[in-house]
Amino acid sequence: MAGRSRPTGESAIPYCYPRTVTDHASRFLLTCEALSSTKEDYGVTVFERLFEERGLPASIRSDNGVPFASAHALFNLSKLAVWWLRLGIGIERIKPGHPQQNGRHERMHLTLKKETTKPAGLNFLQQQAKFDDFIEIFNQERPHEALDMKCPAEVYQPSTRTYQGLPDIDYPLHDKIIVVTNCGRICLGRKKINFSTVFAGQAVGIKEIHDDIWLVSFMDYDLGYFDLATRVLEPLENPFGPKVLPMS
Repeated sequence: MAGRSRPTGESAIPYCYPRTVTDHASRFLLTCEALSSTKEDYGVTVFERLFEERGLPASIRSDNGVPFASAHALFNLSKLAVWWLRLGIGIERIKPGHPQQNGRHERMHLTLKKETTKPAGLNFLQQQAKFDDFIEIFNQERPHEALDMKCPAEVYQPSTRTYQGLPDIDYPLHDKIIVVTNCGRICLGRKKINFSTVFAGQAVGIKEIHDDIWLVSFMDYDLGYFDLATRVLEPLENPFGPKVLPMS
């Protein structure tokens, strides 16, 4: 499963940012939404509807752009990515400048652009209609050589993991559970430690491993240490960084 945002359109009409998601194994185009922005809230809405209809994937492969990543946040995570983690979805990021690591999705995007934006729709409703027609043809009528000349709809299988909202988080091996503030801080007593706004509202576990030295964890991921004297977070090695992925 993969998602990518890329602006399309002509100067005479508003920019359109299609949110596309495909199933990696079958090439099945799960959704293509005509959006006016790359804002994370829009992305959450699209993915929540998709998860309700199709179930939860094991992982999502994406590039390093908005809304999948945030350049200045801890580990370049975004609120959307943190939400995926809460749902038990693994994050696969391609290396910057290596679109071939998401080659199947990129090839679909090229075809999508050729067939739905030349010319583009005059408004978002017209453009969405073009996307919907493309989805129908791409999934139901267009055979793929890699699928033994079958259409994606003949191969695709929905996920068996149902979406039931966010599960609770528990930290039985930690000393405290703290909810990150809206401004991205961990508050321990009167001490405030700058953490990351992408975790705002999320519960993290902290554990004292030495005098006034605390480990911060989110779910099963150990993220870093902070010292109450300096109140500075020292991140551990990035567990969500770009990985070497198959060129397909």
